[in-house]
Amino acid sequence: MKKWIVMLFALLPSLAMAAGPSIPLDAANNDLSDKASLQNGAKLFMNYCFGCHATQYQRYERIAEDLDIPKELMLENLVFDSNAKIGDLVTNAMTAEDGATFFGGPAPDLTLVARVRGTDWIYTYLRSFYQDDSRPFGVNNSVFPSVGMPHVLEELQGTPVKQYKTVLVDGEQVQEFIGIESLGNGELSPEEYDDAVRDLVNFLEYSGEPNKLERQQMGYWVIGFMVIFLILAILLKKEYWRDVH
Repeated sequence: MKKWIVMLFALLPSLAMAAGPSIPLDAANNDLSDKASLQNGAKLFMNYCFGCHATQYQRYERIAEDLDIPKELMLENLVFDSNAKIGDLVTNAMTAEDGATFFGGPAPDLTLVARVRGTDWIYTYLRSFYQDDSRPFGVNNSVFPSVGMPHVLEELQGTPVKQYKTVLVDGEQVQEFIGIESLGNGELSPEEYDDAVRDLVNFLEYSGEPNKLERQQMGYWVIGFMVIFLILAILLKKEYWRDVH
């Protein structure tokens, strides 16, 4: 017992660091039943994330089947390795050593990131980069401070900067942070960018559990069966005790 207590206290600092800053998270409100959203999310992932982050527990073929993407279209537009086959796992050429060299640490596989972090965390994170000239890539992130990752979606969002307003605190003027806004030099409007991030989050949630909708649907059938079985069991009990008495 003492051994387990000592191990728990030893892990507490690392667990606290892993938790990250406690800031309010925005609701992703993504919809796994929206195939168009999932298709766009897959396109965004392959074009902006896949260079560093793989989803090595998925196969191209499964993605194509689940998202109603013709296999020929998948190979032509979303598989960038000319030697890859439709049944291959979604892996890239980025090694842990390359990640450590370029970003200070290996680029994590993202297959299960939505299950580990949650969709709201990812959605807020991808909308929380801001310009910071002191960082190697010129950006920082309010959800994940000092993150080694560049803002790969900046061409879509535009340059994000922190916005402040002047307020009085104890009779003194201070700058209060009110949010992050784009300078307007991106390809998408703020609303379009939010929708694009939501589609990307949707795809990442699908990646973590491709059969989630089927599992939930099966759960309703199981609960329905249990309710019917319970009713039959109650009726059988009443019939049995009627004969006993």
